[in-house]
Amino acid sequence: MVDDKVPEVSTFPADHPHHRERRLSLASSIGAGFETQNIFGVDKPKEQNHADGLHPHGSATTYRNEGLDSYYRPRDEWEGLHRYDTEFTWEPSEESALVRKLDWKIAAYACLMFFALQLDRGNISQALSDNMLKDLGMTTNEYNYGQTIFYLSFLCAELPSQMISKRLGPDRWIPVQMVSWSLVASMQCFLSGRRSFYACRSLLGLIEGGFIPDTILYLSYYYTSTELPKRLGWFWVAYQSTSIVSAFLAYGILHLRGVNGLAGWRWLFALEGCLTGLIGILSWFYLPASPYTTASWFRGKDGWFTVHEEKIIANRIIRDDPSKGDMHNREALSLPMLWRCLKDWHMWPIYLIGLSWTIPNHPQTQYLTLQLKALGFGTFRTNLLTIPAYVLFILQLLFWTWLSEKLNQRFLLGVLGQLWSLPLLITLEVIPTATSHWGKYACSILLVGFPYIHAILVAITSRNAGTVRTRTVASALYNMCVQTSSIVASEIYRADDAPMYRRGNKVLIGICVYNIFLFVGAKVFYVWTNSKRERLWNAMTKEERERYLETTKDKGNKRLDFRFAH
Repeated sequence: MVDDKVPEVSTFPADHPHHRERRLSLASSIGAGFETQNIFGVDKPKEQNHADGLHPHGSATTYRNEGLDSYYRPRDEWEGLHRYDTEFTWEPSEESALVRKLDWKIAAYACLMFFALQLDRGNISQALSDNMLKDLGMTTNEYNYGQTIFYLSFLCAELPSQMISKRLGPDRWIPVQMVSWSLVASMQCFLSGRRSFYACRSLLGLIEGGFIPDTILYLSYYYTSTELPKRLGWFWVAYQSTSIVSAFLAYGILHLRGVNGLAGWRWLFALEGCLTGLIGILSWFYLPASPYTTASWFRGKDGWFTVHEEKIIANRIIRDDPSKGDMHNREALSLPMLWRCLKDWHMWPIYLIGLSWTIPNHPQTQYLTLQLKALGFGTFRTNLLTIPAYVLFILQLLFWTWLSEKLNQRFLLGVLGQLWSLPLLITLEVIPTATSHWGKYACSILLVGFPYIHAILVAITSRNAGTVRTRTVASALYNMCVQTSSIVASEIYRADDAPMYRRGNKVLIGICVYNIFLFVGAKVFYVWTNSKRERLWNAMTKEERERYLETTKDKGNKRLDFRFAH
């Protein structure tokens, strides 16, 4: 079995119609004679590989192309081609310093933008704690319908938004999204009833949809495949940190109830929407189109990176994943390309997991403030009592993302997450109604703060896609599946089942058990696929392998020398 942590490179010549697809290079096994050492990223494995054309020459990172330059060369349209150089070398310490700079310049700002998204997407829960439903004359079921409308709209916008982003560039499209949704979010302060609530939730979903895969695609321009999961972990830390920050913000803003005759939740929507708008305007000037075009009046006339640093970025990205040189960052996907990506059945197990893995925990997350209110806690105490759940969530997210790369495991960690939730759901199902508030609170907190592996699954979606075009579509499709699961989950706790939600908890228990089998099944599928390809590849002679590499019409993850992460 080939370890999926081995750096991945291209083995097609530049003039071949199927060149530059992402795969495990088996150059050493067909006689290329590479000597390599994986020193990508901040965390540098000590073991030596024979797969990527990098060579430790002293302490510097060098590249032994041995006439194989054409296998690695990106397309002429690629925005970083002028920095691509197979003879270029750099020190590991230089790369580490550069990655730290990228973290501050790119990853940290991506987290700020995600903070803005979640602030406007998630403050509905704080608004509920301030009697928003009563003020609008709405029921819990009508609120559920509104959330379903939001998720449906979000879902429908995912793929079109990703297509627009690929054509215009994430640096242009993301700020437009942010400013647009901030206007709608602010206008929620004028809600008058059910219809206006439905309309606003629909508009928010349509505008916010696609933001997450757009940002993930943008991050992939700067980070290698082994660095991306950790940065995505930070991404979702920002997501949950927003819940903590917004709880404190809500504590203060909701005290404005009565000022100018407005309810506290109206002030909440207005003020937090304006904050997001300011971040969106800043993003228009802050985000560069690529690492090679950072110079501007706002970012400085000399840009963020020196020519030497730009060359490190370009060459380490291509040497890690040559498929990133397949397309310009403002190159649109054609409809035939889109259809081929949709038909990629090797990605379907990941999409299937996305449809259900969050459902067992989602109702508790969505209804946490309502349940705390039902348990007898006041508005302000309710918001503060949600904070421990979000702190636990962040700790779990960071730990499991780190452990995934440490153990080189993904789907088995998903099984552990479901095993965490299963006994808690059973407890909620069987405990007497008279159980103390604090006992129910503890179960809810542990369910909300469950082992969250979303960053791991997003990263494996990107890694297993195999090409830029598939990665673009697959990121959106996976996120669409997750949003679909949110739609399903929002309908499980019903008003006639309150306050203990016995029927709903039975459904969640069943889905949790199903998820365990689903994660195991996906693991078995990818292990079996890799083993089958390994047997076929090892049975080929050197000449047969060379002929296959030159003549095959297989692309991306369909190639015999591609190995799936699992």
